[in-house]
Parts: sequence; C-alpha cells; structure tokens
Amino acid sequence: MVRVQLVNDENMLRMAFSIRQKVFVEEQNVDPKLEYDEFENISKHFVAFIDNFPVGAARWRYTDEGIKLERFAVIADRRGKGVGSTLLKSTLENIGDPAGKQLYLHAQNQVIPFYEKFGFEVEGGEFEEAGILHHKMTYKKESGERESGGAI
Repeated sequence: MVRVQLVNDENMLRMAFSIRQKVFVEEQNVDPKLEYDEFENISKHFVAFIDNFPVGAARWRYTDEGIKLERFAVIADRRGKGVGSTLLKSTLENIGDPAGKQLYLHAQNQVIPFYEKFGFEVEGGEFEEAGILHHKMTYKKESGERESGGAI
C-alpha cells in the first residue's frame, strides 16, 4: 500500500532529494544545478512510501502563473504500482481549492497520458527543460481516473 506524507522535517526532505537524485540526476542525466533550485524552501514537498520505504517524491509551489506541480519522481522498480497516482492525488488534495489560480505542470512527453487521466490538458508547444522534451499541462477538470487511481 502506498502512503504519501507532507515533508515536515529535514530528514524527510533529504528522502525527497534522494529520490530526485536517483530519478532525475542519475537516471535521466539532469544537471544537479538544474534539479535543485532556489524554490526548494518555498515549495511544499511530499514523499511516497511503500512499506515505510521512500519510493516517490513531488512538490508544489505558487508562481506568477498560478500553482505549479513539479518534481514528480518514482523510483524505477516501483513504477506501475500506483505510486505516481497516489502522489498526484495527495498533492492535489493538499492544494485543495486553488482559489481561482491555475494549476499547471511541465510534463515530460512520455508521461503526458498519465497526467491526462487526471484532468490535465496539453497547452502550447513542446519545449526543452533540463535536456528533456516537455509540454505545459493545465488542470482542466476532474476525471474518473482521479477518483479511482492510476497505473504509474
């Protein structure tokens, strides 16, 4: 069973950073200078656990454009076990009512179908971020998948 917890201390934040290090820096070759940024201290971070072992991370923050969901990462051998779905649902629940603010994210192209299941829609063209092709996606509506969970 997947459990998601809001980061509330330095130890949990190190867990989130460790997951991001494995997924983005080691697996996807993202430059650490791009992965860890000036927004770490103003973001709300989350860690997903399976059997008390940290397997996923995410964060959200306020921007001039609205509320940006970002840094969703799941350890490779835990993908396909519902970690991403639970992490995304927990993040959206934590945000709650966005009070008229746009919810958006920058999705790597290969995970666009995952986010679409939760009511996100592609907006605009493809762009490169940290050497990886992305699309901006905005949250448009609730979907049945958000209620039932997903496969990532």
